[in-house]
Formats: sequence, structure tokens, C-alpha cells
Amino acid sequence: MRAALWLVALFAVAVAVALFAGNNQAVVTVFWPPHRVDVSFNLMVVVLAGLFMLLYVALRAVFAVFSLPAEAKRWRAQQKERAMYAALMDALAHLLAGRFIRAAKSARNALVQEKSLTLLTDRAISPIGHSASRATQLRSLAHLLAAQSAQSLQNRPLRDEHLQQALESSAHRNALEMREGVQLRAARWALEDRDADAALDWLRQLPQGAARRTLALRTRLKATRQNRQTAQALETARLLAKHRAFSQDAAQSIVRGLALELLGAARDPVQLQQAWQLLDESERAMPELVVHAASRLMSLHGDPQLARAWVLQVWDRMVQPYSDIGDNLRIKLIGVLESGLDSIDAPWLARIEAAQYSRPRDANLQYLAGMACLSRQLWGKAQQLLSHAVLGLQDAGLRRKAWRALAELAEQRGDAPAAAEAYKQAAQL
Repeated sequence: MRAALWLVALFAVAVAVALFAGNNQAVVTVFWPPHRVDVSFNLMVVVLAGLFMLLYVALRAVFAVFSLPAEAKRWRAQQKERAMYAALMDALAHLLAGRFIRAAKSARNALVQEKSLTLLTDRAISPIGHSASRATQLRSLAHLLAAQSAQSLQNRPLRDEHLQQALESSAHRNALEMREGVQLRAARWALEDRDADAALDWLRQLPQGAARRTLALRTRLKATRQNRQTAQALETARLLAKHRAFSQDAAQSIVRGLALELLGAARDPVQLQQAWQLLDESERAMPELVVHAASRLMSLHGDPQLARAWVLQVWDRMVQPYSDIGDNLRIKLIGVLESGLDSIDAPWLARIEAAQYSRPRDANLQYLAGMACLSRQLWGKAQQLLSHAVLGLQDAGLRRKAWRALAELAEQRGDAPAAAEAYKQAAQL
């Protein structure tokens, strides 16, 4: 279509010229004393057009001759720039392929090409826009690739040298993102060297926005866990879960593990309560954390009433007909309640009795009810409950305690053979 339009336009021009010049009788007279030259107007137009074209071609030729040095310089700069980018791409390819020595060599070659290009050309005549910001990013990236290769080769002095040069190159205000990348990479290298303090120092140098990115938070989580800063690691894990950096199950598992570690690090009841207050509502509702906190509180000789208040929600879930509380957690919960039977109050005794009546075949509840009766000196009922419980208990620790309690009851009523048999059963476990 375009060719047809050009052809129509050409014919239109030809027709216009023919109509204008065909019947044009105008004459141009040139006086050059003592001569007089008469020339047709059409010829004068052709001569002027020819002179204009000749002058234009001459000026273009002169400009081309005088621009040859600049074109040669531009061509050399273009070749160096192509070699520079080729070396940078080779360095990246070698690094991904695990050829760290070749990657370092290619990165150094890219730096040499960049330096020579900077000396050769300037921003005004650069063929591919080799501006100051681009040069800074390229130089920093080349240093970073060389430093990564040195880190992979365990050459820390060379790595630190290139790292420092990368930081200096990225100090330009137009290369802030490049500087953040260098600092994040330095933090990861510190983690690989098992230097969590240095990794945290690098992360603290990041701007506030960069410090909340997923990559920075992942690095912070690893560093705080490595440095045994459980509270900070837990806070970071919550942020990562909020940003959906993990799946829901993985995030819950990580948070639960860190919370268990935080509770386990307490050395007295006050520290344990402070650690418990650091948990949020969703974490304080996790059965594993609740039972672990209560168990830890009882082992630290804390307040049994507080421990029972913590485990009340788990107890209510456990006595439901289709409870999702596992057997291990049930046994641990029973151990927590058993350790505080001396100070247990009437409402809790009623709860235990009601649970045992509602589930009469549950050996664990029979054991707990029997031990509660034993603490209240209800010997006959304790004997009955423990005798039934010892036949169905699966946990070796609870069975051993049940046999020992039966042995004590037998000794109290003077039945030496029964006591000896109970002690024998306990010793076998």
C-alpha cells in the first residue's frame, strides 16, 4: 500500500512539473557588463538545484573527513564496551557453572575494560550510554562477582578487598540499590563464616525499607538464630509469616520452634512469665506451647495455680469426644497436673473427676484421677483407679509411677506380697 501511494505521488509530481515547465516562456536575463546573457527560467531552476546539490555533497564530504578521528574513537570505545559487557557476562556464567577461578578472571577483565573505556571516552560520545551511574553499577557488579568467586574459594582477603571496592563504587547516590545488594551479600557471607554479629551489623546498615524486604528478613532470621537471639528471631519469623515468605504450615512450625526455645531458655519463674508475655495471642493458644510453658513453670518450682490456669484451655480441648490433642501432649499435660496435685483446688478436682466419668476407659485419665485420690488420702478409690489404669497405660513412665503408687498402698495396708510384686513390675519398666 505504501509503495502504491509513493508511485501515485511520483506521478503527481511529474504531472505538476510538466504542466509548470512545459508552457513556461519566462526568461532570466543576467547582465555581466559588457555582456548580456538570456537564459530560460527552467534552465535557471535546474542550474540552481544542481549547484545546491553540489554544495551539499561538498559540505558532507568535508564534515566526514573532519569527523574521521571522532568516528575512530567512537568505534574503539564501542569495541571496548562490547568486550567489557562480554567479560561481565562470562564472569556471571562461570560463577553459575561453579568455575570460580575463571569467573574471577573474567570479572577482573571487565574491570580493566571499564577503566580503559573511562579513560578513552566520555559520556557525550559514548556509543551505548556509558553514563556515570551505569559505570558505577557495572564496576560494583564486577567487584561483587569477583568477591563472590573469592568467597567460594575461601579466599577471604581477596573477598574483603573486592567487597570494599564494591562499596566504594556504589557510594554514588544513583547506585543506592546496588549498595543495598552488596550489603545483603556481605551479610550472607558473614553467615557462611558463622559470624552472626557481623551479619547483623551489615543488616543494621541497610535503610529501613530495605531491611524489611523478604531476603533481608530471611538473613536476619538465620543470623539471630545462629546468635541465640531467640526473641529477635521470633519477631523476624512473625514478619516473614506476615509477608507469606513461608507456607502456612512451615511458618507455624518455625514460630512454634522458636517459641519453645524462648520458653526453654528461662532460668526462673519470672523469666518464664516474661517470655510467656512476649508471645502473641495466637501463639499462646498453641497446645504445644501452653503445655510446655506449664511444664517448664512446674520444673522451675513456680506457681502451680498459674500453670493450671495456662493449661485450662488445653484441658477443655483434650476432654472433648473427638479431640485433636496427641497422646504425647496428653501425657505431658497429665504430668503437669500431677506435679501440682498437692495444691490442687476443688474446681480442678471436679474437672478431673468429670473427665474420668465421661471417659471411663481412658487409662490416662484413670491414672490422673487415681493420683488425685491418693493425694487426698482416698486409699480405696485410688487403689481401684490405679489398678485399672496400670493395665491400659502405654507410657512407661506413667506405668512405673502407677506401680509404685500401688506398692505404697499395699505397704500401707500391710500386704507385703502385693507390694513386692508392684515394686517388681515398676523395676521391670
